[in-house]
Amino acid sequence: MQTSSPSVLRSLMQQYGIYPKKRWGQNFLVDGNILGNIASSCAAQPQLYTVEIGPGMGALTQLLAGQSRGVLAIDIDKSLEAPLRQVLAPFSNVKLHFADILEVDLENELVRQFGLSEIPEYVVCANIPYNITTPIIFKLLEDCPHMKKAVLMMQKEVAQRILAQPGDKDYGLLTLMIQYYADTRWLMKVSRNCFYPRPDVDSAVVEFLPLDRPRVEVHNQEVFKDFLRIAFQMRRKTILNSSSAFFQISKSQAQPWLEQIGIKPNQRPEELSLQDFARLVNRFLG
Repeated sequence: MQTSSPSVLRSLMQQYGIYPKKRWGQNFLVDGNILGNIASSCAAQPQLYTVEIGPGMGALTQLLAGQSRGVLAIDIDKSLEAPLRQVLAPFSNVKLHFADILEVDLENELVRQFGLSEIPEYVVCANIPYNITTPIIFKLLEDCPHMKKAVLMMQKEVAQRILAQPGDKDYGLLTLMIQYYADTRWLMKVSRNCFYPRPDVDSAVVEFLPLDRPRVEVHNQEVFKDFLRIAFQMRRKTILNSSSAFFQISKSQAQPWLEQIGIKPNQRPEELSLQDFARLVNRFLG
């Protein structure tokens, strides 16, 4: 049963008395070509497992099952269980788990569901709800050390922020924090017309490749992250003002320190690279 067909999807939802729930950002992808492209982008070695976040009605899950050792599909909506079990009945390598993704220990759940003796390497593939995109991304990058890559569909504007360059209007805290943990790559734009129901915005698919270690070395990771947050909360202020206020030192003391590491005191936060911020924090921490 191909639930990528809008008519099949609507018929199945009617059969089970299901309707898309706005509170969980349920917009089901119904474009077979896009689904195939996403599955191909997620494809890894056949011996790897796949975690799918938000399987919906199983259209992408079917494709992932055909190219993975096993698929753990996690959804918050328990009402989808009956149609999903019908749609995925031919695939013995799919396990369903109904829970809030932000509360699931993905790696332990993989071990439990597939009866493994140790945490396996795996990829993540997801059409993630717009309202919890950022928490999901950071959960994957910070709490999933065995993840080889993630292919995530999200609101196009969020993707543009993630992939922005210094000086771009979209460049900011999200850009830098993801750069700290991973390489990223734009894969494709997905029109709002490819979904049922049709959302108000277009989407994009982004690939995340976690780094073995953070991209920059800092003396104190928490101070580094705190400074980034404050700097972009005060993004209209110069980096001299931001660093002086955050580190509680005079501007006359802060200015030569900035100049020593090649940062102009009158630059704004959106003009600085991740490496610039790392040098700044390390210098100010001594």
